[in-house]
Amino acid sequence: MGRHEPARTLTLTQNRVFIFPTRAGFWFLFTALVILLLGINYENNLVYAVSFVLLSLFVVSILHTYSNLAGLSITALSARPCLVGENAEFELLLRAGRRRTYEALQLSWIEQVPVNCDLIDDTERRVRLYAPATERGWWRPGALLIETHYPLGLLRAWTWLETDFRALAYPRPLAGGLLPPGVGSGERGTVASGRGSEDFAGLETYQKGMSPRHIAWKQLAAGQGLHAKQFVDHADEQLWLDWTFWPELETEQRLSRLCYWTLRLAEQGVEYGLRLPGVEIAPGSGGRHRHQVLRALALHGQASQ
Repeated sequence: MGRHEPARTLTLTQNRVFIFPTRAGFWFLFTALVILLLGINYENNLVYAVSFVLLSLFVVSILHTYSNLAGLSITALSARPCLVGENAEFELLLRAGRRRTYEALQLSWIEQVPVNCDLIDDTERRVRLYAPATERGWWRPGALLIETHYPLGLLRAWTWLETDFRALAYPRPLAGGLLPPGVGSGERGTVASGRGSEDFAGLETYQKGMSPRHIAWKQLAAGQGLHAKQFVDHADEQLWLDWTFWPELETEQRLSRLCYWTLRLAEQGVEYGLRLPGVEIAPGSGGRHRHQVLRALALHGQASQ
């Protein structure tokens, strides 16, 4: 399998395209040769003509099959991040050579289902390929296989391309665990539901069973009736996800647990931050902040940040 240096844009030239008969092609050649031997044996011009037509058709197929790849340009456009175990999406741009059309092209990563496409009416086309991410961090899908059996299926033309393609794979979420108490930042909060004990929030009609310490004696003395003081607690909206949580877990499991809580807090719209060894991301929210936190988890302990 011929390999070349990875590149962002590649054009298929003669030294990149390989061609070889398929099983049907070998049977086609065998049949043509048998007919030729029969023609020689019986000295029959009609049998000669049939065998020569078949052999000429095979030679012409070589040229057409090769031309169905030659001159094609492939550009790596983008890769969408994913979780480990999910399919990463890669987008390619196919651009036809000058005054060329391409039919029945098949593109695939190693051991993945191929995607079929044509370039007949358009000079370029975007193609999306998928491959499951198997490990955390920057993940490369490997070599790209482009092949064709056009026009008769007698020959297979193909090439392997090393594209400069990589996708960011976030840790696989590991459900479970609870956020330790007191993980709020203390910078911003909202009123928590239920009765609290911190800040005075107003008066309410005294009900039997309420603590006598909460009776509003001044209002009672002023003849305003029996009331009780109402207090509320404030719950922080900003939370911290810290590397020191769940020390019983191994490194990868701890990253997966932090990834799980990142996705959960992001879904709830809570502001959260992240503390890892050597990395601190201030509390925030939204898609960009979520990606920043997940990226830090994905690249933890790796050289490329």
